[in-house]
Amino acid sequence: MDEIIGARKRIGLVAHDSRKGDLAEWAVYNRRLLVTHDLVATATTGTLLEEELGVGITKLQSGPLGGDLQLGGLIADGSIDMLVFFWDPLQAQPHDPDVKALLRIAIVWNIPVACNRATADFLISSPLMRSDYVRAMPDYQAHVDRLVPA
Repeated sequence: MDEIIGARKRIGLVAHDSRKGDLAEWAVYNRRLLVTHDLVATATTGTLLEEELGVGITKLQSGPLGGDLQLGGLIADGSIDMLVFFWDPLQAQPHDPDVKALLRIAIVWNIPVACNRATADFLISSPLMRSDYVRAMPDYQAHVDRLVPA
């Protein structure tokens, strides 16, 4: 079954410590577009972005304290339409399994994901960001049925 995502998107924002400055710079550059959407972020990233953008952001826990998992839960519930995650591929994180799980769940539920500035620029400037979008929803019923004992 497909899902219609409205013109006002729900955007998840997260960045590793070494990339928070990059995400803040990107967000300020794209402020005019970002503020027309609902923004959700992990705690430290959200606080930084609130200060930089001057708008309210729904803040979850810090990433290492479960914020990445909370964001993944929102994606699974259909409450996040797009994920911008500036992660540091050169530095191991103590919560790497959570990071992998977040990226995995975004793919499972077919939402756009940007992990670097170039991809984030392409996504935020897409005409689809300003209009309704019909997102193809994966059908996992066969998978679920296979796991349920007969």
